[in-house]
Amino acid sequence: MNKPTLPVLGDAALLRRVAHVWIALAGAFCLFDLWRKTSVGLTGGDGRPIGDDFVNYFSGAYLALHQRAAEIYHWPAYHAFQEALVGAAVSPNYNYSYPPLALVLTLPFAVIPYVPALGVWLAGGWYAFYRALRLATPNALLLALAAPAVFVNTYCGQNGVWTAAFLGGGLCLLPRRPVIAGVLFGLQAYKPHLALMIPVALMAGRQWRAFVAAAVTVAVLLALSLALAGWDSWRAFLDLAPLLRKVTLEDADAVWHRNVSVFMAASRLGLGLSAAYAAQMAAALLAAALVAYAWFKDAPAPARNAAVLIGVLLATPYLQDYDLVLGAFVVVWLAALDSEWKPTTQIACASILLLPLLASPLAKLTGLAFGPLFILPALFLTAQAILTPRAAAAAARA
Repeated sequence: MNKPTLPVLGDAALLRRVAHVWIALAGAFCLFDLWRKTSVGLTGGDGRPIGDDFVNYFSGAYLALHQRAAEIYHWPAYHAFQEALVGAAVSPNYNYSYPPLALVLTLPFAVIPYVPALGVWLAGGWYAFYRALRLATPNALLLALAAPAVFVNTYCGQNGVWTAAFLGGGLCLLPRRPVIAGVLFGLQAYKPHLALMIPVALMAGRQWRAFVAAAVTVAVLLALSLALAGWDSWRAFLDLAPLLRKVTLEDADAVWHRNVSVFMAASRLGLGLSAAYAAQMAAALLAAALVAYAWFKDAPAPARNAAVLIGVLLATPYLQDYDLVLGAFVVVWLAALDSEWKPTTQIACASILLLPLLASPLAKLTGLAFGPLFILPALFLTAQAILTPRAAAAAARA
């Protein structure tokens, strides 16, 4: 089976020039920001360290490696370590909000100094994403560089490229390398709220080898996390979880504008927490039903794969703009469903790609969260391809 290629959208040469200019500007901005964050210690004097959120991944892994795991979920000690690490004051907003499984995956970065580790984190994560995207399309390089979510991820020092590599790469490898695919899915346990649709797809699609491989991978990560950080770290994380839910979702004054989930959209409409959680649950159930149907009925691979990732975007209440790197895979699979590259497909793909750039400014401007509206066109096209495959095929040929 040939890999899908991205069809032409308007003037291909013009789009390539725009993409090249964007890559140059985004890259220059990221380099400038890295340089700026060395003016006061390893910060910009504003409490933001070089590498931004990477300081959390490095700090947690370093403390675990040096038998100081008790400090990871103890905010005063953790904060003191970060300030000593960068040699300047650090914003109190930085905290370790991941399960101890993540300590195992980030441990290799803690054996080298902080700044080189940041370089390995950014370059290695992007390369893993690029290699995974190449499994979906041979035209991966330009998209992997130009996708706006990649810029947001790099600027924030975040893990969206790793998530995209694990989920997108796993879906691409599943037909011919189910065990490796399962391992990639299992690695996503470091952010389990972004893997909610994976077990649904694997069980509905009767992908038992991948399912078992994923379960074994999670079990191994759990055992390694216990050996590295002990039961006390898990107890500390579970004790902290209600507070994390409160500050990241329910009272998220500092970060709400970057959350593009259904929960945040409903919450900002003033519906109240109960209604917001109900809306989120309804969206998750709808997504799960579509994914289960697509995989049980063995829908075309682009449709069922897109359903999984779109389901991920709809199912979790905590979805940040940097998590949308996986939208690049959605774009490739939507294009594969429509060889004519119709306006509806163009709109759906553009919405997914532009969401990381537009959601936060729109939220700040209006006080509302518009994230799900950007996802709906892709959901509609994917559902059409799954539920009415003949009509979708006829529409693509018209």
